Amino acid sequence: MQHQDLLDPEALRLALADLPLWTLDADRGALTRRLRFASFAEAFGFMAEIALHAERHDHHPEWFNVYNRVDVTWTSHDVQGVSARDVAMARLCDAAAARRLQPAAP
Repeated sequence: MQHQDLLDPEALRLALADLPLWTLDADRGALTRRLRFASFAEAFGFMAEIALHAERHDHHPEWFNVYNRVDVTWTSHDVQGVSARDVAMARLCDAAAARRLQPAAP
């Protein structure tokens, strides 16, 4: 039985078109993105912001951090693939990252 939140191939294709910085890991059924920030503090701030949203939405990323790099993976284990929740959280990551990756004003 297919869970209603699992994206069908067409919905997934459309979602990826709107998430150009994300890659589909088809083997895992996951969205992935690597981010590089100016510093560890910026990377950690990004992770803290996403952690608060993840906790609120009861949907948590798989991620890896080394200094200024954060690798983020979103997948829905309950449906064994990418769901609308993963897409929403990827968009949230993009917005949070954009605020931190913008060059400082002169």
